[in-house]
Amino acid sequence: MSKIMSVNAGSSSLKFQLFKMPEEEVICSGVVERIGQAMGSFTMKRNGEKKVIEEPIPDHGKAVDMLLKALIDDGIVEKLEEIDAVGHRIVQGGPYFSDSAVVDDDVIAKVEELAELAPLHNPAHLVGYRAIAKKLPGVKHVFTFDTAFHQTMDAERYLYPLPYEYYTDLKVRKYGAHGTSHKYVSEQVIDMLGNPKHSRVIVCHLGNGASLSAVQDGKCIDTSMGFTPLAGVMMGGRCGSVDPSIMPYLCKKLNKTPDEILYIYNHESGMKGVSGISSDSRDVENALFNKDGKATAEQSERALLTSLLYARIVSKYIGQYYVELGGCDAIAFTAGVGENAAYLRRLIIDDCSRALSVFLDEEANNIHSSENRIISNEYSKIDVMVIPTNEEVMIARDTVRLLHLDA
Repeated sequence: MSKIMSVNAGSSSLKFQLFKMPEEEVICSGVVERIGQAMGSFTMKRNGEKKVIEEPIPDHGKAVDMLLKALIDDGIVEKLEEIDAVGHRIVQGGPYFSDSAVVDDDVIAKVEELAELAPLHNPAHLVGYRAIAKKLPGVKHVFTFDTAFHQTMDAERYLYPLPYEYYTDLKVRKYGAHGTSHKYVSEQVIDMLGNPKHSRVIVCHLGNGASLSAVQDGKCIDTSMGFTPLAGVMMGGRCGSVDPSIMPYLCKKLNKTPDEILYIYNHESGMKGVSGISSDSRDVENALFNKDGKATAEQSERALLTSLLYARIVSKYIGQYYVELGGCDAIAFTAGVGENAAYLRRLIIDDCSRALSVFLDEEANNIHSSENRIISNEYSKIDVMVIPTNEEVMIARDTVRLLHLDA
């Protein structure tokens, strides 16, 4: 039995889960938020109970101190040496990593080198890693890369039609993201299909960030995010793929720099930009159905447009991947929107139904559950599933496997 900590460090947050492996039992979980702001928040969940501490948390070192202190104070571990290893999520692994990796100086150097491809993520991940490594000397660490699962794509799918030396010299190519989630969900789907020798699965990871992948026989052959997580489908605050010529046009018209327009692409677009309401699909849904009676007619109209546009864009990728896979055995929805927004699932599948003969069971679609489930009806030629994602358990599994802690 091993105790493995899975960590996901962001620029101002640190999410964690402590597992008992190989049972995959969650001992505790939590998040430290608003690191570096005037008032921070530390939340720990254990045995159905939640503990919240609010105080200034100036940096990740303080966040780690609070986490490790809580483990001891709450009796979760008697001593920190009980933690056998720590696994960390890393967004960008570039072309270097097709699997998770045991951390050493070379791995760290490559993650640092790739920071320019994921400036909001890789540096924050390394800050979290270093803070934990300092407090837990002697404990081994594993990096799990969001891009690793997509390294099975072939060149005709990951190359851009730009001068070839941009790829060879500057590493400009499609990398994808959310790979840990896509891998977990596709494995769950294949298991639900009865573990056939051959399978064709389309995974729809729809959260505030969103991406789709085409998975053939358990391997990714294509994915919607590209050189950065901005590409692909419309998201909460991100526009997804748009005509590249819009950038210089807006720079001239609005007298803004490319970086300023890129900020708008990343933070003020998508659901937020089209609806004028919010980047959160729940707020858009509330305005669409006017549940609180506060949405104006214009807000409701734009909420409807937002929902229809979102569904149309996602359904286009499903159609594209259906063709690439030569058919499809299952479409799986996951992540915050995919798992919870029944109305968006219905709109997306409705857009696909005529071409793909895929149909939902409305009652099953409207059930809220944390379990894996099929939501298509008996007439559907493709199974439609909702699979709650679990990136943290994938990090723990890879940590155990690479450090041979299951021996």
